[in-house]
Amino acid sequence: MIKKKILIATGGTGGHVFPAYSLANYLINKNYIVDLTTDARGFKYLKDYENINLIKIYSSPLKKKNIFNFLLSIFKIFFSILNSLIILTFNRPSLIFGMGGYSSFPVCIAASILRIKFIIYENNLIIGKANRYLLPFANKIFVSYKELEGIADKYKNKVFEIGNIIREEIINSNINSDQSRRFDNLNILVLGGSQGAKVFADDMPQIFKKIKNSNHSIKIYQQCREEQINVLSNFYKEAGISHELFNFTDKIIEYYQKANLVITRSGASVLGELINVKIPFISIPLPSSADNHQYKNAEFYMKKGYGYLLQEKDIKYKLQDLIVSIFKDGKRIKNAISNQSQYSDKDIFKILNNQIEEIFNEKN
Repeated sequence: MIKKKILIATGGTGGHVFPAYSLANYLINKNYIVDLTTDARGFKYLKDYENINLIKIYSSPLKKKNIFNFLLSIFKIFFSILNSLIILTFNRPSLIFGMGGYSSFPVCIAASILRIKFIIYENNLIIGKANRYLLPFANKIFVSYKELEGIADKYKNKVFEIGNIIREEIINSNINSDQSRRFDNLNILVLGGSQGAKVFADDMPQIFKKIKNSNHSIKIYQQCREEQINVLSNFYKEAGISHELFNFTDKIIEYYQKANLVITRSGASVLGELINVKIPFISIPLPSSADNHQYKNAEFYMKKGYGYLLQEKDIKYKLQDLIVSIFKDGKRIKNAISNQSQYSDKDIFKILNNQIEEIFNEKN
């Protein structure tokens, strides 16, 4: 039997790359041949993984700030599509899986031109721009939640709710099998996304110092930019706060095991991971996120009772009280974990495999 080839086209952020890598691993184990395309940002995360055929493509977002940048970005996107056409012509897959992000766009457009079937995936609560443009040409769109906004009625027949594509080791973990031992102290994990969050490093240390000075035992695990590590470390040492700082890790599960509260940006991938490992979280949306999609994500998870929502402008004024109130009120912790426990993505890859086989079995 001839193996079928699937190409996964992903964006360059950690929230795109690691789910794409997990999907690639699963499909390889199901006896598919898998290629993965990403841009320079994603390539740096995956270049050391030898078990996957990684293809770097050049890409650009559509910039509209002024006419020069707009025309330049149009040229770059056109060049990316040409480059993708060459890649797909000489390395023709049976199916393309677009994971979202602007670097997946040229590959999927090239697939449409070459009449190669392709799927797109959307894990946010409002459809991203790249996927919105691709929707008319895609065979299907897989979504994490049926509450997704921004899809025209005429395309609703393409929508299939599958859940969150997240790292397999997180799905298979059993981090919080014993919750009773986890809340004696404040063990706070701060995540600013794969690019780090400057405002988290600027504003949160003073808040953590106030919490410690209020006789709360606290330890901080904080993701930050490399240039912030020395300043933060010196501050925490002077404040007498136990801490671990890191810039990037592909072993985030180790920090999930240490934490009992997470403060995070509101990217769909990290929120999906947190409800699967069942850790209470405070989600702080990036105000400049496209179409305010991070706020949509955070609001959805808050309404489900999975975590708490705090806007960036309120960090200095409300974060301390929110943290302390969460840990003083045991019901808030139990309710969040109980709500998270009602949800699981443990069958996500089986669902995906069934959907992919169904597409292969469809008549052209």
